[in-house]
This record gives sequence, structure tokens and C-alpha cells, in this order.
Amino acid sequence: MNTFELLMQGFQTALTFQNIGAAAMGALLGLIVGAMPGIGSLAGVALLLPLTYKFNPTTAIIMLGALYYSNMYGGSFSAILLGIPGDSPAVCTTLDGFPMAKQKKRPGQALFTADMASFIGGTIGIIILTFTGPALANLGLKFGPSEMTAVLLIAMTSISWLVGENPTRGVVITMLGILLASMGMDTLSGLPRYDFGNMYLLGGIPFTPYIIGSVGFSQVIKLVNERNSSNQAVSAKLTIRGSLLTLHDFKRLLPPALRSGFMGTFVGVLPGAGATTGSFMGYAMQKKFKSEEPLGTGAIEGIAAAEAANNAAAAGAFAPLLALGIPGSGTGAVLLGGLMMWGLNPGPLLFTKSPDFAWGLIASLFLSNILTLIVALGVIPFLIKILSVPVKYMIPIITVVCVVGSFSTSSSIYGVIIMFLSGLVGYILDKGGYPTAPMLLSFVLAPLLETNVRKSFIISNGSIDIFFTRPITCVLMLVLIAVVATPIIRTVLKKGKK
Repeated sequence: MNTFELLMQGFQTALTFQNIGAAAMGALLGLIVGAMPGIGSLAGVALLLPLTYKFNPTTAIIMLGALYYSNMYGGSFSAILLGIPGDSPAVCTTLDGFPMAKQKKRPGQALFTADMASFIGGTIGIIILTFTGPALANLGLKFGPSEMTAVLLIAMTSISWLVGENPTRGVVITMLGILLASMGMDTLSGLPRYDFGNMYLLGGIPFTPYIIGSVGFSQVIKLVNERNSSNQAVSAKLTIRGSLLTLHDFKRLLPPALRSGFMGTFVGVLPGAGATTGSFMGYAMQKKFKSEEPLGTGAIEGIAAAEAANNAAAAGAFAPLLALGIPGSGTGAVLLGGLMMWGLNPGPLLFTKSPDFAWGLIASLFLSNILTLIVALGVIPFLIKILSVPVKYMIPIITVVCVVGSFSTSSSIYGVIIMFLSGLVGYILDKGGYPTAPMLLSFVLAPLLETNVRKSFIISNGSIDIFFTRPITCVLMLVLIAVVATPIIRTVLKKGKK
């Protein structure tokens, strides 16, 4: 039986009344959870796992899969409207989504762009998963520490050094992000680093409070200082029609969404990468292509690249989970635990022993993608009304959201303190003309890079040859050299012409 026939059988399973209801419930809950800063897909899936105990395994995993998938949509809501990413994959969406909503007074178009790009990227990811899932999972296994090191180096050089008009400031702020990420307990040796004798710093700087503060609370400080000159409301049509993109806007959206869809799916398959890394790499890749407006100023291309990549990565993460039983992220680990709890053993035999379950889940992802898009587009007029709230009310509302989101992830006042301090640092950097994006992105990627670099040297007994003798690593290192050398060569050529 070919793949298409198996998929049609999966749709017969997914399109039962019970499973459609489960997918719709998961899609709605995922949007809500994703839009709430500090919760994220991992906590959302873990918290809602008990709701599925009385469902049959197929219905239960369809609901959790839809929740995880639609969470990628929801994270963009608060990122665009409040400047606070609902989850870590939405950080890059904030960089262009929030300026587009506030400065250009186009919140509806920003939300529409995010939803359409999410749909396009997710569709690409699900189609690739359907026809090449097991093969893609096997390819992901070939990416060991050295290959992941090369991929992450390409991502960091592409994003961190090139964001902002001043490359020197970009490098400085990137180093600051790496320094902050290195605080806490060394994961390999178990030795404390930069803890300054404080027991809280032994655990490092928590990611979510740091991001909420740097991106969200810094905006609160800015609003406080500029409240007298700020507009009290955003003049926008609170209808679907007023949020529609023009044909020109859609032409700008489509290329980065397609590129990030393919790239994000591949990143989602890689071990430990996840949707966050996919989003950052999608945004980095867009930096190499022409955008009508500079990234970080409210460019449609930036929103599309980030949202398409994180949704495609979320779909790609199901390939190693189902075909090999290997979770690619913390959320995948929770889903794996749910599968085992229901008596299912993910792996190569899953598609032969439990085809109804495996293909029903894949078919439900198509269904969830469509349902989530319909709901996400339908709530745009209500979401935009948030921006019509006067600034004097928005300041305490956003502050409460930041505090609650920070406290919920750390379960202590430590997370709130980190949020306040990172917000202050973010505001100072912004006032000084330093781009905060490189700091945020390097903060996320540095721990992954460090872990893979050290594992690579342990495997090779300290030899650098491991980065040039393995075929995939060698090719990626050549790409890295080209990425680093290209701007230098261009600068030398320009000086030579002058």
C-alpha cells in the first residue's frame, strides 16, 4: 500500500467526530497557551496531558499534537501586539512584528502575515513529514556533535554579527549574550561559573524571564518615558478586511515563507534543535536575501521567515519521534511519555503495527493546521482592540503579564528579579543604539553550541580534525567559511574601487 493510500486511511481515522473535536480543542487551547507568556508548548502539553487519560490513544495524541502545533501560532499574538513573545520560538517574530504593529500602525496585517506564514510553513513541514518522515529521521541521526556545531556556528555568524547597521556593536552585544548564557553550573564538568557566590546563579539565568524582560519589560520602561507623546490608540480597521494583505504584501511574504518552510522542517528533525533554533535560522537565512525594508523595522519578510520556520520545525520534530522514538525537544519528550503510557512504542515498527494511530496523527496535523488558521484569522479583529487601550492602562497590564509570566516559569521571585534587570539592560542598550537581537539570539544558541563543541572534542580526543574529516561537517564548515569571508571580501573590494 503506497503512502497516499495510507494517508487517506489516516484521514478516515482523523475525520471521525471524536477526533475532529479533539483536534479543535487542542488547536484552541494551543492558541491560548501560546499567547500566554511564560507557559509555552512544553508546560502546556505537560499540564494538559491528564485531560487525555480517558481518551483512546489515537484521540489523545491527536489532541496533544494539535495543541503543540497551534502553540506556534499563538506565540505570535503577544509578540506582535505587546512585544512579549508567548514562547521562545516567537522571539524573532517580535523583532519585526511589534514594530509593524506599533510604528506602522498595521497590527492586523502583522497578525495576518504571521498566520499565513505559519500555515505555509506548517503545510510544507507536514507534507515532507508524510512522504519522507522515516528517511528524514535517519538523516537527522547522521548529525552528531560536530555537525551540530557547524550548523550552530553558521546560525550565530549569520544572525548575531549581521543584525544591526554597526557590525562592531553587533559583535560586542553578541559576546555579551554568550557571557550571560555561560553563567551557572557547567553541564559537563559540574563546576560553577560566574555565580559570584549566589546560589540562585548556580542555575544560570532562566531563559523565559530573561526574554520577557529584554523584549517586553524594556517596552514598558520606554512607554513610561514616552507616555506623554505616545498615541492613546491605534487607528486600525477592526475587521478581517482591514487586516488583509495586499497582493504586493503577499508576494513579499511568499518567498521567505517557502524557504523557511523547507529549512525549518530539516532543523526540526535535528536532535536538540527544536522550533526555537528553526525560527532563529529562518530569520538568519532571510538576512541573506533581499527585503523591501531592513529587518527589525517591521519587515513582512522577517515575520514570515520566523513564523514559517518555527511551524515547519514543529512538524519536522514528529519525524524522529514517530519513526525512531527519539524526541527532538522537551515537548517531544512529553509526547513520547504519553505514547508509552498508552502502550505504544514509537519506532520503525510503529507504522506497521499501529498504522491507524501513526497515519491518523499525521492526517490530524493537516486538519489542525487548517482549524488553527481559521480560528487565528477569526480572532484578529478582537486582538487588535488591545492596541486601542490607552497607554496609561497598557503600562500596568503589560507589567502584570511580564511579572506573572516570569514567576510562572521559575516559581520564585528570582525569575521576576531577572525580568526586571534584563528589562532595564534592554532599555539602556536600546537607548544607546545597540541592537538587542544579537544578545537574545546568542543567549539561546550559545549553550547548544558549547555543549556540541565540547562533545566533539571529547569524541576526537581534543583534535580539531573532527570538523574537517566527517563529510557533512566538512561541507558545513566550508559554508561557514564562505559566510564569514563574503562580507570581508566585499569590504576589501569596495575599498579597492574607491
